[in-house]
Amino acid sequence: MSLPHAILTALLEKPSSGLELTRRFDKSIGYFWSATHQQIYRELGKLEAEGYIRTLPSEQSARGQKKSYEVLPAGRAELARWSAASQAPKPLRDVLLLRLRAAAVVGTEGIEADLRRHLELHRRQLAEYEEIEERDFPPDKDSPQDRLRHLVLRAGIDLETFWTQWLAHALEEFAELPADQSR
Repeated sequence: MSLPHAILTALLEKPSSGLELTRRFDKSIGYFWSATHQQIYRELGKLEAEGYIRTLPSEQSARGQKKSYEVLPAGRAELARWSAASQAPKPLRDVLLLRLRAAAVVGTEGIEADLRRHLELHRRQLAEYEEIEERDFPPDKDSPQDRLRHLVLRAGIDLETFWTQWLAHALEEFAELPADQSR
């Protein structure tokens, strides 16, 4: 149920077309809630049918023109209701952790190389988040909205910091394993 709420959030921040929403998902919301172009367009249709958003009037002919959407009062109320509702945390599901558990019984072939690959990916993501933080959140950017957006970014930074530290530790553990672990 969260994709419609992610779209409502994005549209409340700035009325947009489906293509603009897709691009914004790729640059911000997509860091923590991903969606394909098709999913976004399908959800826009549903949100419009439910009366949560509407297509903005256009001054151009409708043929070949991209529709832009804005949130209606019912959509804002739904987002406020959802945002205020209590939700339990999701249990962690991570394929790499499951593969490590499986390696304990079938052998570690290929795992160390993948740990190194994951470490590099997480280091790159961390560097990207830190660059965004430096660019978009200078000390004087202190409005309540900015502070909440920065808090979301900090979650990403802290998670990537965790993963880079944990992966470095896992690789240290691998270095100490006996040479023949490929049962």
